[in-house]
Amino acid sequence: MTIRILIADDEALLRMAFHTVLEVQPDMEPVGEAADGVEAVRLARDLRPDVVLMDVRMPGTDGIEATRQLIRVSPQSRVLILTTFDLDEYAFAGLGAGASGFLLKNTRPEELLTAIRSVAAGDAVVSPRITRRLLENFRPYIPDGSGADRDERLDRLSPREREVLVQVGCGLSNTEIAATLYLAEATVKSHLGRILQKLGLRDRIQAVIFAYESRLIHPA
Repeated sequence: MTIRILIADDEALLRMAFHTVLEVQPDMEPVGEAADGVEAVRLARDLRPDVVLMDVRMPGTDGIEATRQLIRVSPQSRVLILTTFDLDEYAFAGLGAGASGFLLKNTRPEELLTAIRSVAAGDAVVSPRITRRLLENFRPYIPDGSGADRDERLDRLSPREREVLVQVGCGLSNTEIAATLYLAEATVKSHLGRILQKLGLRDRIQAVIFAYESRLIHPA
């Protein structure tokens, strides 16, 4: 399967650099380039790319709002946020807007290609270490649960699936979850796939946020 990619960045040289890296890959095809958020949303609607490389800071409609709009008009597209600084506040907001991960703009080409293939396959590109740090930013915005209704979607999960979701919410990788729960890594991956399907979530990042918002786990 060829991964169709849209590049959204207001810097022409960066767009060209990404395009050059992608076009020589046998399983990738850059299908469009956008210089701002409005154009990114329009092209995503028209081209239906599998993956969108989305710069955060663009004139007019920035990458965060563009991601939010893009997910609505092209829900099958996966967004990778591009940021200059590790844990840029805008990158975190992008994950909340529906992005499947984020990368530093100075990431190595092989890491970029791996990330694109991962999100195209339905995974999120945020390492467990980064997930834990993201949660530190997310926690102040999580309601304390007092008087809140319980999320009934939790009833769709088996006891084992809840255990796996707790570990995902704590930022553990599949390998770490397998060791913690004495499961095969392939079994963990299968559980996670069923969790996402049952809860109607896009990826691992949304599962982490759901675990906190549903009070399945609580901020420290």
